[in-house]
Amino acid sequence: MFDLIIRNANLPDGRNGIDIAIEKGKIVEVAARIEASAGEEIDATDRLVSPPFVDPHFHMDATLSLGLPRMNRSGTLLEGIALWGELRPILTREALVERALRYCDLAVSQGLLAIRSHVDTSDPRLVTAEALIEVREKVAPYLDLQLVAFPQDGYYRSPGGVDALDRALDMGLDIVGGIPHFERTMADGAASVAALCRIAADRGLPVDMHCDETDDPMSRHIETLAAETVRFGLQGRVAGSHLTSMHSMDNYYVSKLIPLMAEAQINVIPNPLINIMLQGRHDTYPRRRGMTRVRELMEAGLNVSFGHDCVMDPWYSMGSGDMLEVGHMAIHVAQMAGIEDKKKIFDALTVNSAKTMGLEGYGLEKGGNADLVILQARDPVEALRLKANRLTVIRRGKIIASSAPRIAELSLAGRPATVDGAAYAPITPSP
Repeated sequence: MFDLIIRNANLPDGRNGIDIAIEKGKIVEVAARIEASAGEEIDATDRLVSPPFVDPHFHMDATLSLGLPRMNRSGTLLEGIALWGELRPILTREALVERALRYCDLAVSQGLLAIRSHVDTSDPRLVTAEALIEVREKVAPYLDLQLVAFPQDGYYRSPGGVDALDRALDMGLDIVGGIPHFERTMADGAASVAALCRIAADRGLPVDMHCDETDDPMSRHIETLAAETVRFGLQGRVAGSHLTSMHSMDNYYVSKLIPLMAEAQINVIPNPLINIMLQGRHDTYPRRRGMTRVRELMEAGLNVSFGHDCVMDPWYSMGSGDMLEVGHMAIHVAQMAGIEDKKKIFDALTVNSAKTMGLEGYGLEKGGNADLVILQARDPVEALRLKANRLTVIRRGKIIASSAPRIAELSLAGRPATVDGAAYAPITPSP
């Protein structure tokens, strides 16, 4: 007798008709037919069962603050930065906690059960750190939340930035952040990368830097980050987020850069929704897409994962906590429309992001944590096409969110009474 058995599941790796047995919050068996009973059974009815979605790059201290203290009328990055500068001094711990918890509710409903959030440490009050540490404790039973000490106004550029970051880490933030391209000079940016990597090495912490989030092809701090990663022995523990300048770099330089990144085992985190929205604003036509070189980085063996970055905040008025929306945009912007391409995109929302965050027990293997999502789609390709409804979200073997199938009712003479968008999947011919 198991606690729960999910039957007739399609798995992301292509296996069909699979049962998953769960006991005491763990996956104890994955097989074509499990001859056993359980306290509860769920028939997945040949729908996709996936490990939960993972967002390795988010700003939870700003989420759901859209309209405070005013709207971003231009929709630009620079006005968003100015707006955050106006809002930050009047932030309260209580309001930050309330907004973050509301967002976590939304995330859970979307099957998003792990988030890495950057926490602005540029305000010496560090109210953002206090609030998100409280949130991390409150959501721990149902969501893994990692916190990055992020000197948003620049580690050296912001008055008191060096001290504030150290204090934030002492308070218990998990990861060392940075923003070298926002320092006053390229030299200061390079110096900040070296200093922050040294702090991470000394404290035994990972690194996650906003790196080269610009259209300037001469913004090359990712090269310094790769070098300092090797210098301090941080291989596999460092993430470069955004990397949008790579979109504008010449191919010869990139042919040198990508092998350096691979040597350092850099985790790459593009943010398709935000990158396509905020970059290329100085262009007329042709207008650059602004997202980093996803296909080339994947082909070089780097771990590429996608972040949502923002939801309804000063920088981005859109967003729904749906990582499939992130992947849907990535397919278009990266022009990765092939079947295998789309499977890689799905991995960048799940297993790759889990690797970036270092999540233990993640996946659909025997012995792993019983964290799963049942989607109203047949396979990862269809899930991305449909931005599929999450029918059931399970955390440690317990159902924590559920939705009815998305079915439309028709009133058309001679036509079906209902329409299920997931039933429009193409028929795949036999090999």
